[in-house]
Amino acid sequence: MHKFLHDEVLQIHDKTFGIFLSSEEIQAEVQSLAASINEEYHGKDVVFVVILNGAFMFAADLMKHISLPCEIAFVKVSSYSGMHSTGRVDEVIGLTTSIKDRHVVIVEDIVDTGKTLEFLFSLVEKHSPKEIKVAALFWKQSKANPKIQVHYPGFIIEDDFLVGYGLDYQGMYRNLPYVAKWEGDSFP
Repeated sequence: MHKFLHDEVLQIHDKTFGIFLSSEEIQAEVQSLAASINEEYHGKDVVFVVILNGAFMFAADLMKHISLPCEIAFVKVSSYSGMHSTGRVDEVIGLTTSIKDRHVVIVEDIVDTGKTLEFLFSLVEKHSPKEIKVAALFWKQSKANPKIQVHYPGFIIEDDFLVGYGLDYQGMYRNLPYVAKWEGDSFP
């Protein structure tokens, strides 16, 4: 389980996490991203493709500020085990909404290596969308595949392990309203 050691430090199992972003900081960035998306897609036929499980909180809050008529579709892919990317992407739930000749915005919680997005781009491109862009709350830009562009990045981060606001540690703690960062030197 987890417990607060003091106001800014959270102990989860054998790991210590420091509060990285407050709920208020996250919400301000989400509203800013939504404003940019609203401006760019005004009058266009847009579909938001949300990557589950991690992006569910970000997508829910983002959509509260999207003023466009739009559809939302969900796909579930998996590439993590514990704190590490497996390097393999497995589609679990596929895309069922028609995206042919439509503007697609993929909503992702965190872009790490970019393998999930590479996989999703190849899947989505088969359906002939007008364009594909990415909105991600977190982007490990220096680590990610340079061919993967995040058009709407919330926070550009280093190779940090984060938990909360949809991001998990061993399948848990997605429900935290803030984001905490592991305080270890490097991934175990």
